[in-house]
Amino acid sequence: MTVQSPSAGDAIAQRHDQFMTLNYPRYGLTFVRGEGSRLFDPNGRAYVDLFAGFGAAVLGHCHPDLVDAVSEQARKLWHAGNLVHTEPQTQAAEAIGRAGFGGRSFFCHSGADANEAAIKLARLYGRAKPGAQGPRWGIITADLSFHGRTLATMMATGQAKVREGFEPWPEGFSHVPYNDIKAVESAITPSTVAIMVEPIQGEGGIRVPDPDYLSRLRALCDQHDLLLIIDEVWTGCGRTGRYFGHQHFNVEPDIMTLGKGVGGGLPVGVMCSGPRAADLYDARKQGAVRHATTLGGNCLAMAVTARIFQVIERDGLLEHAANLGRRAMERLEKLKARAPWIGQVRGKGLFVGIELDECAATDRFKDAGEIVLRCQQRGVLIGSAQKWVVRLAPAINIESSTLDEGMDVLEDVLAGK
Repeated sequence: MTVQSPSAGDAIAQRHDQFMTLNYPRYGLTFVRGEGSRLFDPNGRAYVDLFAGFGAAVLGHCHPDLVDAVSEQARKLWHAGNLVHTEPQTQAAEAIGRAGFGGRSFFCHSGADANEAAIKLARLYGRAKPGAQGPRWGIITADLSFHGRTLATMMATGQAKVREGFEPWPEGFSHVPYNDIKAVESAITPSTVAIMVEPIQGEGGIRVPDPDYLSRLRALCDQHDLLLIIDEVWTGCGRTGRYFGHQHFNVEPDIMTLGKGVGGGLPVGVMCSGPRAADLYDARKQGAVRHATTLGGNCLAMAVTARIFQVIERDGLLEHAANLGRRAMERLEKLKARAPWIGQVRGKGLFVGIELDECAATDRFKDAGEIVLRCQQRGVLIGSAQKWVVRLAPAINIESSTLDEGMDVLEDVLAGK
């Protein structure tokens, strides 16, 4: 009897399962190389990537400018610690401030890390500006939101499944329906210090709020002396056709958090604070270090972050993402006419959600995850959220022909072909 040796991908998977925790339900895919909006398995098969590593590869895989940035920096300086100044960190902070609202940036490792820093800063604000009953520390967030998996951010997240099994839970968070101003207003108490919200919900299923939702949240915050924390982990760095998602709604946050795309695939998180709260993290004014990190803001990661903003500006990628996103959603809207099980198509820029009507779709699909797998079988990578939402979040510099190639497959799968 001949024993067939495992493929290169299978061999990697076997080694993985022996030495790594198995907390991810991984697909049966192994990739060894990436180029632009394509990934390649050990056998050389190419996949069109319309999900970009959960949106992190915002300029695609191995973008030449980012390769140059990290290579050049690797020959100069990797890490010197956050008690000294470095040029890459300064350039990255300048780029974020100029593209956004001029805030001060704290660099860390992930979106959850950035949100944790924002939560701590809000609590400092609640002590510096106490209410009638003393220090304020409560934060209002939205149902179906996702802010991370640390002990604090899992509580900010409006999905019970994220925190199940981790009792006792930290206190101080309340959840209300997304896009419901009256619910937010009713949830404000004397202990409330902040409202934390995504400008477009990502893990909640690409949910876009009413045009005045964020501006009304801003007004509530101003009225009650609350901080408005906008979580841009999914929507930052050009994903929606603007540098940051809140810019579609003409509001300015007190604190903005970034992750995913701001590192282009490297582990970078950012908490950017405006003047109302930034001084509470100023060690010179506070006489102590109130929040810190060892490797956050290291020179390699910061060189890439700074270059990302340069490339977005140089190559006109905001307009590119906005135009391609409109085209993709127009295609999907036309598909609805012959695929009535498609309920809603929503999003902004290259952040697109397709929600299937559960009643109409169950005869064709088990759930959105099945659509993901069918597309994988045909060489296209997409994502899903909740049970019935298909998600697209390709690199914002994806070529229109490559996007069309992937969309052709997705449309066939959605149509049942």
